Order: sequence, then C-alpha cells, then structure tokens
Amino acid sequence: MQQANFQVDPRLATLLGQDYSTTEKALKELIDNAWDADAEIVTIDLPAPLSDAPIVVQDDGNGMTRQELEFQYMKIASDRRVRAGGRTPKKRRMIKGKKGIGKFAGLMCASTMNVSTKARGVQIAFTLNVEDLNSASGIESLALPLDVRECSADDHGTSVTLTHLRQGLRYPNADRLRQELIMEYGQQKDFKIIINGKPLDIDDLDGDFQELSATLPDAGPVVLRFTISSKKSGLRRPGITLLVDGKAVGKPGYFGLENSDEVPTRLLKKLYGEIEANGIMEYVTAGWDSVIENSEAYVQVITYVRQCLLDALRATHGMEMRLAHARLKKAMDQRLQKLPQHKREYADRAIKKVLKKYYDEPAHKVQALAHVVLEAVERSEYRLIMEHLAEANRGDVSNLADALERFGLADMAILVDQAKARLQFLDELEQLIKDKSCLEITVHRAIEYNLWILGAAFTVFSSNTTLKRQVEDLLNQTYNGRDAATRPDLLLNESLTGEFLLIEFKRPAHPLTYDDYQQATRYRHHLRDYSAKPVKVLVIGGKIGDFPVIQMEPDVKHLLFSDIISTARRQIEWQLQRAH
Repeated sequence: MQQANFQVDPRLATLLGQDYSTTEKALKELIDNAWDADAEIVTIDLPAPLSDAPIVVQDDGNGMTRQELEFQYMKIASDRRVRAGGRTPKKRRMIKGKKGIGKFAGLMCASTMNVSTKARGVQIAFTLNVEDLNSASGIESLALPLDVRECSADDHGTSVTLTHLRQGLRYPNADRLRQELIMEYGQQKDFKIIINGKPLDIDDLDGDFQELSATLPDAGPVVLRFTISSKKSGLRRPGITLLVDGKAVGKPGYFGLENSDEVPTRLLKKLYGEIEANGIMEYVTAGWDSVIENSEAYVQVITYVRQCLLDALRATHGMEMRLAHARLKKAMDQRLQKLPQHKREYADRAIKKVLKKYYDEPAHKVQALAHVVLEAVERSEYRLIMEHLAEANRGDVSNLADALERFGLADMAILVDQAKARLQFLDELEQLIKDKSCLEITVHRAIEYNLWILGAAFTVFSSNTTLKRQVEDLLNQTYNGRDAATRPDLLLNESLTGEFLLIEFKRPAHPLTYDDYQQATRYRHHLRDYSAKPVKVLVIGGKIGDFPVIQMEPDVKHLLFSDIISTARRQIEWQLQRAH
C-alpha cells in the first residue's frame, strides 16, 4: 500500500469557505472536472430517495497517473488554467476548473468519496472522508493511502463514488441536475452526459419541446428540435444551433426571427435548440463559422426554421402578445384618434415596437413608455419631412433641394428644444456636484445616459462590468490576467478613428490622486493584452490632488466636472446662436 499527502496553496483558507448552495451544483463541479479531463462520455447514477445507494460519477477522460495525482490533484487551490495555459491538452477545450477545490465537491453531499482513476496501464484508488479531514491537524498532514495496481493500457478515465449521503440535505434530483447542466453542456456534441440512463438533451429544458422534420427541395432532410423555456427570465445561451454532420456551424441564432415586429426580443431569448441540415455541407465555409448566405439550400433552411419557430411562439405566446397590444391600444386609442391617419399608422407601429422591446414588463411601465412615444409622434414633424424627401427623390433636383431645406429647418427647430433641455440638465448637474454628499455612482449614472456631455465620438460599450466579462463577452476572448473581478467604471466603444475610451469616475468631493491614476492605467494595461485598438484613459473628479500632470503614460487625461459642464454649456450656447 502506497500513500500520498496533500500540498496546500496559500489560497486554501479563502477558497474552502466558498461552498455550494445545492447538491446539484456540487455534482456539476465533478462534471466540470470530467470536461477538463477531455472526457467524451460521463455517466451519473443517482440513488432513489431514502435509499442507501451511492452517487456514482464516471467518465472516460484522461485519468491520472501517479505523478499527476501527486503534483496536480493533491495540490489544493492551484489554478489548473494557469498550469495548462487555459486549455485542455487533447481537445483544446476551455478549462472550467479554476479554484482547485472542485475535487472536494463530492464531500458537500456525502461523507465518503471513493476515487478510482486509470491512465497508462495503472489504476489508482483512494478514499476521502469528512471525518478524516476534520480529525487531521492540517490537511497537508493527512496521509492518503493509495491502492495501486495494473490495468489494461487502453483503459482510461475516473470514477467517483459518493457514499453515506449527508442527513438533512435534499436528495439529489435528476431533473434538477439536468436543469443545472443543460445550458452549458446541452449542445456539446463531443461531450455526452447520461443521467440515470437518459442522455442530457434539449428536451430536458423546462418548457414546450418540439421535434419537427421535413425534406426541403435543395437542402434535403432536416430535423428541428427546440424548447421554448417556461422560465420568466431569458436563457444564458439562447438560440438555435445549426448542425451539419453533427458539427456546429457558427454561433446559435434566430434565423431572421430577430427582425420580426411580431416577436419580442425577450421572448426570443427563451428559445433553445438545434437544426440538423446535412444537405448544405458544400456551402459551409472552411472555418465552420458560417454558411454561404445566398445559397438556395441555406435560404430554404432559414425560411423553414423561422416559420416553425414563429408558429410555435404564436401557439404558446400569441394570445398573450395580442392581448397586451390590444390593452395598450385601447388605453392609447383616444390620443391615437386625434392624430392624422399617416401619423396614426406610424404611432401604431411605434407602439408595437415598445411592446416587442419591453415584453414581460408590468403594464403600467409599458403604458408610460407608449405615452412618451405618442408625445414624440404628436410633436415631431420628422415623419412629414421624410415622406416629402421620399417623394422628392423621385422628382427633379429643385424639388429635392426644397425638401432638404425643409428638413434642415425642422431639424433645427427640434435641436433648439433639445438644446434648451440640455442646458437645464447642466444646471441640475452643476448643483449635484456642489453637494459634498454626492457619490461616485450618482455622477456615473448621470453621465452614462447623457454621453453628449463628453462629445459625440463614443458610445457605451460596457458600464461597471468586470474586466473578465468585458474581455470574454464583448471582445470574444478568454481572460487569463489578474484583477479579473475589478470593474472599470465606463468603457466607451470605438470612435471613428478606432479608439476606445476608458473612464474612471471619482466622487466630486474627492481630490484626484496618484492612486487614481495608477488604477485607471492598470485597467488599460489589462485590456491592451486583448485588443489591438488604442485605449485612451480619462479620469474625472471634482478637484486635483497629487494626480500627475507630467511624466504620464500617453493618452491619459484628467478632467474636472466643472470643466466638462462649462465646455458643454459653451457648445450648446453656440448651437442656439446659430439657430437664431
């Protein structure tokens, strides 16, 4: 009998305090470990309630050699992503295990965990139990007996058996576990999960499941399988995946349904499924990231999927959508009747757009938004001018010139109203920053939704979002740097010159310091590793402390709220002078 000892990373005390909220979440950690081991099949056997049967999680992954067991598995709290460069060795999957304590997840729901792993002709088995961990003076002093024996050189994988399920905890439930796993692993074609004999599949998602098939003239046989989620909120990874010969092409999408005025965006985010269309193989691009869009076969697939989804949504949510529109239209009817016919039709379409965007919101909120839309339609002459422009484009040059002049006059009138409103906003903002109790988040929100105060070059890219999410969600790259959980205040999208602008706000009463400068530039250093585009830095505060004014990094500026307001006020006043 051989033995091994745990090696403890300094982060252990912090990480072991982060337990799992449910048994199913703990079991997911074991599935993540199988994913990281390049497994293709994972089987999970859950016991019947109130029985003494164990939980068994078995995979056909790489398994562990004695060396890997000692220097990787036995080293607690080490980050596997750092060791492996962020990807698994064979399948190059993105590594999920990051805390180095997922190996203990089984002990959250059971008192004893038996592990058996096979790799390169050697099978190693050992047992961990809660009692031994509690009685040891330190986990690094816990001797772990290893049962080492020979096995077939072709055998590989790991099996985890959990016995003596903890009393007082809810028994693991197959349906709840499927819900925990479906969004992350439901469409992974090289990673099959079988729970109590049934493979994880699209029909495991709570909601209305359908499987439809057809033979299209040019695309041949297709099979569409999808679920409309019954959850109130949208799914984390919604959309329909296109499969050709079992391989996903590009990212999940909605096959043109996102352009339908009938279907609300929030309702689209409840769709989850796949369409198998092997007959369009010749039109798939070399990188498997898209399909040649003007191929007749692909157009037929798009048309088929869009119509099937639309029919399904009409059947499940159509009455709800029509009633919502009818209720809103009735509430708006009195004002609609006062509008000219051309404006009435335009207002009706605008209300439909409000319903589409704010589907599932309370009725009183949607009504308030619709009232704002109607007021804009009642007051604005844009619609008339645009119609005149459309007619002029089909006429002679003099008519077009006259239409453009009328457009400019109408646009100027609207800009005057806007400029006056903005001057009032600046007055209120000026009073706000003079209040010593004003917080950073207050001015952050005020300026985020009024970016005109900084100029027209940028639009919001992300607000108060972690560096990790900015890189992974917005730049589509894997974040491997430090400070992943820190949150730059505001990152503005690229300007016409291809730049980003990173803004860090400080409360108006706070003097800008050297630490503020270092914080903002540190954010930029992290972002530079993932974007080749220039990132400018702007630190905004109420007054200057020891903020550096010389020997700074390039493209770093600081501004005071008072200067921003003063500059914005001068620009608006200049616009008003031109208008008069």
